[in-house]
Amino acid sequence: MDIPEAMTPEQIVEGLLFASQTPLRVDELSQAHESLDVDTVHSALEKLRKDYDREERAFQIGRLADGYQVLTRPELAPYLEKFESVPTRRALSRAALESLAVIAFRQPIGRIQLEEVRGVSCATVLRTLIDLELIEVTGRGEGLGRPLLYGTGPLFLEHFGLRSLDDLPRPEDLPKALGGGAEVLAEAGAAPPD
Repeated sequence: MDIPEAMTPEQIVEGLLFASQTPLRVDELSQAHESLDVDTVHSALEKLRKDYDREERAFQIGRLADGYQVLTRPELAPYLEKFESVPTRRALSRAALESLAVIAFRQPIGRIQLEEVRGVSCATVLRTLIDLELIEVTGRGEGLGRPLLYGTGPLFLEHFGLRSLDDLPRPEDLPKALGGGAEVLAEAGAAPPD
């Protein structure tokens, strides 16, 4: 079955991205219709991006994790914040952000090592981050009792608008980007994993 004349690959891809609440991978998009393939989807995404930019649309196609999603342009945030009906991301506490940064840079890392860096108990923060799917248990350590090890979870990249862990700032850039509030983050120290 061919795509009906009225439906272009761009329309199909746009409709799928618009309807989806999570990023969609190119291979997922190409399964929407038998005449779509990976190259056609890539072409459609690029054409849509160019059209949105040329027409100065209020939305754009963003690449998050390993997929694509229609996103409101960041410049519109001040207007959207005024409306309760517009969904917002749950704000993370400073403790959660600090713990998440240490985990992202040092993964896999155990709770004891995380608490050594932060200097406080992290059990409650770890549970919150797991519940939000920002981190997950990635294995067990070799030490006494084989402690759980944590790493970034499935929603980490999406939540922060990153394509991969390579998009994280380098540890040496953190003090510049965060001013004086980078002590704990700078202690995270290790380069992001490959």
